[in-house]
Amino acid sequence: MSDTNTTGDGLTETKTASHEGEPNRRAFLHLTTGAFAAIGAANVAWPLIDQMNPDASMRALASIEIDLDAVEVGQSLTVTWRGKPVFIRRRTQEEIRDAENVSLDALPDPEADKTRAENPEWLVMVGVCTHLGCVPLGQAGEFNGWFCPCHGSHYDTSGRIRKGPAPKNLEIPPYQFVSDSRIKIG
Repeated sequence: MSDTNTTGDGLTETKTASHEGEPNRRAFLHLTTGAFAAIGAANVAWPLIDQMNPDASMRALASIEIDLDAVEVGQSLTVTWRGKPVFIRRRTQEEIRDAENVSLDALPDPEADKTRAENPEWLVMVGVCTHLGCVPLGQAGEFNGWFCPCHGSHYDTSGRIRKGPAPKNLEIPPYQFVSDSRIKIG
């Protein structure tokens, strides 16, 4: 729509009315200014957010690989992962049999041995007592597994709590065998 007016000097002036919803220069400027402001805010905020990520030394601790060639049947190896001890036990056939023959009804925290050990010969678990965070002794206690002398928790050959104040089994960390003689924890 346009309005035509004739001015006093004989010239014709035309005005164009804007329709509602029709983009105009002012709306375009508002939109582009807002977009640039959002990009600027993101450029300021990103370094602040990114600095909260763990540094390279902490990311390196997220996983470790261990060579198991030197561990004989019946021996254990303790490594540190994320600042915690991890027990790696190459179990004997008798230890495996003892762990598999336990009735789940007799356990305070029922968990089958086959779910705790990916390969029955190798048991990998975080060596921190689930009662108060002590480090249990290996091949000790009433069940020939692990014993926490601080408060008397007894774990079996699968690291399951059998007696004492500990409420849960020893934790199994995420791990996988990368070869027959190498394991990756984390």
